[in-house]
Amino acid sequence: MRNILLTISYDGSDFCGWQRQDDVDGGQAFRTVQGEVEKALFKLHKKETPLYGSGRTDSGVHALGQAANFYSPVDSMPAENYIRALNAFLPADVRITAACEVPEDFSARKNATSRVYRYFISFGDSVPANNFRYSWYVKNYQPDIERLNQLSACLRGELDCSSFCASGDQSLSMNRYIDDAHFFIQKDIWGKELLVFQIEANAFLWKMVRTLTGTIVNLDKSKALSDALEKILKAKDRNQAGVTAPPTGLFLYEIKFDGIRRHE
Repeated sequence: MRNILLTISYDGSDFCGWQRQDDVDGGQAFRTVQGEVEKALFKLHKKETPLYGSGRTDSGVHALGQAANFYSPVDSMPAENYIRALNAFLPADVRITAACEVPEDFSARKNATSRVYRYFISFGDSVPANNFRYSWYVKNYQPDIERLNQLSACLRGELDCSSFCASGDQSLSMNRYIDDAHFFIQKDIWGKELLVFQIEANAFLWKMVRTLTGTIVNLDKSKALSDALEKILKAKDRNQAGVTAPPTGLFLYEIKFDGIRRHE
């Protein structure tokens, strides 16, 4: 059996997240990204082929660089041919963008050393209609990049991220190792400015990126002092943080495998 690693992009708007969610009562399963790719693998292999993702994304969250591996019973097909073969069976809102063969013991989840997310925020009086599907529109807001990056400067290293975790998270530890977190401005295809929050960590708690985004944006809007986020972080109390930003603006941007392997 050959181990094939896929890079997957998807528009999460019409999915109930990444993870397959079969109806336990025997009804129709929820539509998920993992489920759609496994359907395509079944059509290709004529047998059930489990897909192992690097991590989960929630309902409405998008991806440019999700990673997942599966074991192929086909010896003759070059790994890169899985791109075209699977895309022929997949719906338009899921695309395979890369495929390669990896060692038999490779795991998209266990071998990942960090995950990179980007959150896109629209602002200003006039926003293109398409941006509402892929960004969070914040009314009456003019971002201060210097203040935003001063606020997020505390997001470095090994941190207890309890303040930014949604209730119901099953993680054994609230600690995460954050490699980088910063804001920048980029222009969309219409020339409008978008505010982007990029964060890289070994892993994330449930809704952590969205809660951080909502909290930091609201701190910027209120012209909070530069240590305001650090105080919320040290409180280890979700009630001290701000709103959870909607899933529309969040993208799983990249999975890295070449860094330092840290705890889950």
